[in-house]
Amino acid sequence: MTRALPIAPLLAAALVAACGAPPPLTPPSPALPPAEAAAPAPTAAPAAARLDAVPRLDLNRIAAELDLPLFWVADRDGKGAIDPDEVVSLRGAGPPVAWVDKGAFTPAFHAAYGAIAKVKAGGHPRAGLPDGERRRRDAVLAELAQGRPSLLRADFRAAPDEDRAIVKHVLAAAALVDRIYLKQRGAEGLAAAIPADDPASRALFRRNQGPWCEQPKTEKDPDCSALPGKPPAVSGLYPALFQKDPKFCEALEARKDQKELLGPFTVVVEEQGKLRAVPYSVAYKAEMEAVSRELRAAEGAIKSPGEAAFKAYLGAAAQAFLDNKWEPADEAWAKMSVANSRWYLRIGPDETYADPCSRKAGFHVSFARVNQDSLTWQRKLEPLKAEMEGALTKLAGPPYKARSVTFHLPDFIDVVLNAGDSRNAVGGTVGQSLPNWGPVANEGRGRTVAMTNLFQDEDSRAASREMAASLLCKASAPLVADDPGLSTMSTVLHEAAHNLGPAHEYKVQGKTDSEVFGGPLASTLEELKAQTAALYFAGWLADKGVIDRKTAQTSNAGDVVWAFGHIAQGVYTADGKPKPYSQLASIQIGALLEAGAMRWRAEEVAANGKDKGCFEIEADKLPGAIGELAKVVLAIKGRGDKAGAVALRERLVDREGEWKRLRAVITERALRNPKGSLVYSIDP
Repeated sequence: MTRALPIAPLLAAALVAACGAPPPLTPPSPALPPAEAAAPAPTAAPAAARLDAVPRLDLNRIAAELDLPLFWVADRDGKGAIDPDEVVSLRGAGPPVAWVDKGAFTPAFHAAYGAIAKVKAGGHPRAGLPDGERRRRDAVLAELAQGRPSLLRADFRAAPDEDRAIVKHVLAAAALVDRIYLKQRGAEGLAAAIPADDPASRALFRRNQGPWCEQPKTEKDPDCSALPGKPPAVSGLYPALFQKDPKFCEALEARKDQKELLGPFTVVVEEQGKLRAVPYSVAYKAEMEAVSRELRAAEGAIKSPGEAAFKAYLGAAAQAFLDNKWEPADEAWAKMSVANSRWYLRIGPDETYADPCSRKAGFHVSFARVNQDSLTWQRKLEPLKAEMEGALTKLAGPPYKARSVTFHLPDFIDVVLNAGDSRNAVGGTVGQSLPNWGPVANEGRGRTVAMTNLFQDEDSRAASREMAASLLCKASAPLVADDPGLSTMSTVLHEAAHNLGPAHEYKVQGKTDSEVFGGPLASTLEELKAQTAALYFAGWLADKGVIDRKTAQTSNAGDVVWAFGHIAQGVYTADGKPKPYSQLASIQIGALLEAGAMRWRAEEVAANGKDKGCFEIEADKLPGAIGELAKVVLAIKGRGDKAGAVALRERLVDREGEWKRLRAVITERALRNPKGSLVYSIDP
């Protein structure tokens, strides 16, 4: 389970942007079919261009539209002209390009800059295109424009040979996982139909891991697609013909063999009119064997005694990619921690968000370096885990009974690379608790991490401040502080809460939450439980004296703005599937408004001094309102009360009226600034 960002990490407590990254990060294994092609960088400059002709944000935007792996990190001297020490090459659009050599720009850079300057001056060429194709390409640009490149940079050039070898093989495995995930999404091979003169569509396909538009302003645009003809989204996890029934998930859940067919590590296929489940290791045999080889190579590169736990996980994961038995890999992974490894790696199938039925696990890679600052929060919360379980048990009420909790408190990690299901088109996962199935999950022995380096660039933080100022009243704006540490605290509490109270594998009358509520509603409820508990625990920790009252209030206010960001993404996808984070955000803010802990001041000017109408946070009423919402949500989970869950969703997500109108206001203001879209520069 994860906590996602939706608008760029906010200032104060946790503003982020919805759950991003780019496809193949290294060339594919020669034993496998070539990955989706990317255009090479220009090799000849159209014309000499002044290096102050394009502002930094425009350069990064247009470079993405031209599918160029070029990123201007910062204008350090403030002169408005790009300098050689301010440029990096990104991974994603083919092999990295040498933009700088011996401290000077290369011919490849000047060619790329000239192409960017030409677009800045005259736009993308459209001459000779039919009207429909012109509209499609313009819609693609509108989709891309809703994401602002946000850099994650890692430099291993001076690292020991062992570290560099690990990085090399993990990156190769990540490229293969990207390809497996394309198959799961039903996007394999589709990029071949992108017109050769259309780099923006190639960029969209890679960023979105498929041709389909996903952002709020374009996801319902009939012209928006990376491919002419706009093919429908058809999951690769189920037979295509079966998916023509919009209720095919419900049909599968009603079958007697639903446990077999909806198992998380299988693909459903149809043979002679019958459905059967095929293990991932069979369905994706070539890629999974290739991943296994890369992980074995990384395992073999480790000679340091201090990395024994990481070495063991690499070996166990390599075997799981061959036999589809993920529990041994989970056991080895759970034994890693900030205390016994400098690395964080999770590779395999985990979250179900990409599955239309919310049951099949999507392949992903999260690769990071451990941040030792996590020890501070672990020391604070470790003695309180049993009390935290007791607090949620009291809120849930019967029949839920407190469990012995043994989960690991969050490790902090600095992400090097995300791949597959871990990299969204925009935004990103800021916290994660895994695994979701099996003994390690059921016995509370999983790992929880908080990603501390996402969207910490000044561009993202500035966008967050602007969004908050457009929605909050002047009296409430000071409650939100520009402090990434508060966002981290909220993420820690969210991820810890996934392991507390009635969680994923908790059963009511012998049924898990997915079986009681159905996959999509179960996902929304679990994330709602975790995020509401994060709000609740801020005040609870203040009561315990672990943090001060002002910190708790600031954290809650930041989480309110975090919710604004998710609401702006829309509560349903273009094809009517629920968005868990957006729905939980709508429920939370709607409930706070109902309880009087927030108010809409229609005649008051927002903190930015421009927008009329704003939200006022009644800080003294927040704790009580949060506690009441926590009781409702935890009781629904604890009782397996599907009718109560549906009623809550209908009242605070689906119902027409004032709250839906205010959500439209939130959406318009929040979407003025593009959300962060993670891009990666890795020097191995």
